[in-house]
Amino acid sequence: MNILQSMDERIALNDEERMLLDSVKALCQDQIAPKAEHYDRTAEFPWENVKAINQLGLNAMFIPEEYGGAQMSYTAYLACAREISKACAATGIIWATNYHGMKPLIDWGNEEQKQRLLPRIAEGGLGALAITEPGAGSDATGMRTTFREEGDEIVINGGKTFITNGDVADLYLLFGKWEGIANAKEAISVLILEKGTPGLSVVRLEDKMGHRASSTATLAFDNCRVPRANLLGSPGDGLKILFASLNKSRPSVAAHASGIARAAFEDATAYINERRQSGKRILEFQGIQFMLADLASEMSLVESYLWQLAARIDNGAKDFGIDASLLKMRATDLAMRVTTDGVQLLGGYGYCKDFRMERLMRDAKITQIWEGTNQVHRQLIGRSFLQR
Repeated sequence: MNILQSMDERIALNDEERMLLDSVKALCQDQIAPKAEHYDRTAEFPWENVKAINQLGLNAMFIPEEYGGAQMSYTAYLACAREISKACAATGIIWATNYHGMKPLIDWGNEEQKQRLLPRIAEGGLGALAITEPGAGSDATGMRTTFREEGDEIVINGGKTFITNGDVADLYLLFGKWEGIANAKEAISVLILEKGTPGLSVVRLEDKMGHRASSTATLAFDNCRVPRANLLGSPGDGLKILFASLNKSRPSVAAHASGIARAAFEDATAYINERRQSGKRILEFQGIQFMLADLASEMSLVESYLWQLAARIDNGAKDFGIDASLLKMRATDLAMRVTTDGVQLLGGYGYCKDFRMERLMRDAKITQIWEGTNQVHRQLIGRSFLQR
């Protein structure tokens, strides 16, 4: 058993969670991984994978029981996210976005909202998180989507871009600015937008470098009307809900990136154990062993921190924003490094689409960009040392 396999054995899961993870691994091996190349090549949305995931009831693992779920630990969720992403990164982010988008509803929604909306997700519905706009990416205060109160309704105008699941979601967690509040930060508010709302339209779908089977949409809102009952919290609560949401979703992105890195590492080690050069297996060359040791060491440290932070969150930790930034930054930079080195280790084959290493390298890149670019995370980590 190598160091990475040994670490997996020590992930803090109870018996029920371990059984579920085993079922996820079997699903990934038998159904999801074999179809990943097809979905990447065609850019078709992987409805068969979504259906298979829903047959396992995976959405239920982050929904409380009183709303139709069967809630398990954050650690178990991250372990499943990593496993699915290892098999197919596009399917991994489709499923993880259900968590990213709907966890704020669980944490901040009132009882009526949760009773009305969460069962849809527990039963297999898709969620979306709608923050980014053409002029507002890392700086959310630049968003221009507006919420205007009219009696018992909220009228939405504006647009969002780069929205994962944007064309297929059943529920959208939508951020915008409340008209009448002048301060850009204080105006940010958040509501749940439901599929089929008049005035909601999909403007375009992106043709992407990686994660090609995961749909990424530009959305437009033309006088969309939603009941005021769909507002989370009060007008102006959006920024604190956003920060709390990102603190939970960034470790999820780290798990996602770790899945991509694991796939690349396993493919590379399998290849260099078989491929011979000058009469020796490539892995017998000392320089290659050093290269592999560096990658394995970094992966071990990053994943150890992932499970450590997950345990803290499961135990009720609240103040972990910088930890989440550090983990997201290091895990996604590492995924890019492992996949790039993996292409190098496979040589010409690594550059060809016949091997998934080429796809993994393309899939890894976006993880350094979404959920806050790694430059932003370096800034957050660095300025945390400023004396106040």
